[in-house]
Amino acid sequence: MQVKPSGPLRGVITVPGDKSISHRAVMLGALAKGTTHITGFLMGEDCLSTIDCFRKMGVPVEITDKEVIVEGVGLHGLDAPEGTLYTGNSGTTTRLLCGILAGQTFSSTLSGDASIRKRPMGRVMMPLMEMGARISGRDGNYCPLQLYPSELHGISYTLPVASAQLKSAVLLAGLYAEGQTTVIEPAPSRDHTERMFRALGVEIEMHGNVITLDPPEDLYAVDIEVPGDISSAAFYLVAGAIVPGSSLTIRNVGVNPTRTGILDVLRAMGADITESNFRDNAEPVCDLTVKHSVLRGIQIGGDIIPRLIDELPVLAVAAAFAQGETVIRDAAELKVKESNRIAAMVAELSKTGADVTETADGMVIRGGKQLRGATFETYGDHRIAMSLAVCALACQGSSQVLDPEVVAISYPTFFETLQSLGG
Repeated sequence: MQVKPSGPLRGVITVPGDKSISHRAVMLGALAKGTTHITGFLMGEDCLSTIDCFRKMGVPVEITDKEVIVEGVGLHGLDAPEGTLYTGNSGTTTRLLCGILAGQTFSSTLSGDASIRKRPMGRVMMPLMEMGARISGRDGNYCPLQLYPSELHGISYTLPVASAQLKSAVLLAGLYAEGQTTVIEPAPSRDHTERMFRALGVEIEMHGNVITLDPPEDLYAVDIEVPGDISSAAFYLVAGAIVPGSSLTIRNVGVNPTRTGILDVLRAMGADITESNFRDNAEPVCDLTVKHSVLRGIQIGGDIIPRLIDELPVLAVAAAFAQGETVIRDAAELKVKESNRIAAMVAELSKTGADVTETADGMVIRGGKQLRGATFETYGDHRIAMSLAVCALACQGSSQVLDPEVVAISYPTFFETLQSLGG
């Protein structure tokens, strides 16, 4: 994909449905009694992998132009799959399914693409095995994973890192466990699982960073409206901030407080971002308007990292166009995403002439230089591809983004939408 320096970006857009919520809507809809109608569902490859896995376990799922319809089979109604449950590139599908499959009466095998087979699963396996699950994996840490019938019991588990995937896997296993399951977070991570549990009638209590679940007899279907994904909106927020003359609005964006670190950081850097048309159902939603601003470097670390972990690659782009030094720390989790996102962003931004240095848990970016276009590798990582496309809009000279089709994992129409704004 060739990306040239852009004039002002202007317009009103929507972004695809939230990926995290879309995954959970299908999973919990499948485990509920009754019919779940999901609107705003993300038709990206990752979420379609989740649908495919549940279809293989006997859950009827219909996709129409307007919605996804899940005919739930109840907590104990899944069928044994005939073959391997293939999760594609989706870490969320893989890790959350571990929690669900740990409590089943049948054996199953989980695996994914080459990227998934390199991503560590041991930290999900450990608490599940502490609950009584029987799980084995390649080298004790990697897919393919084999899960065997087991009887689970509730535990109190302190997460080693603030991870919504790990937390959700334990809570999903807690649906099948005898007794209470408690998860203690070192810092708040996205709470979509907890919100959806409450909507489906699960008794779950949250006191600070302590979440306690009482296993229900069953779940009961509710209709779910998926808001726009703030992780997808982040690319336009940064693009609007760094491309001179830009002013654009993104409608219907989910602004769950556990996900809005991107807004806090961009505003701290000096970005002109306003919220309007706020409303709150199960998830808070609003419209976001961003205008070009002069950005400044800041420190990014600590408890805010779990609230913007997926947005850090595009924040590195914002930092490259900001005045002064930006330090990103406490973000070692980026090394075990779809790619090593720290190494990837340092390598690719360096091609533009940016002054960026890798650290053990992040990077240091000294912004303010005029950057030049480059040929960018994408590492099979959708967020790296979109971040570098945003970077190219404000570089001098045209750029090439290799393997651009990886954006289909979370945002199939990304380049078309960018072009509609004047990119």
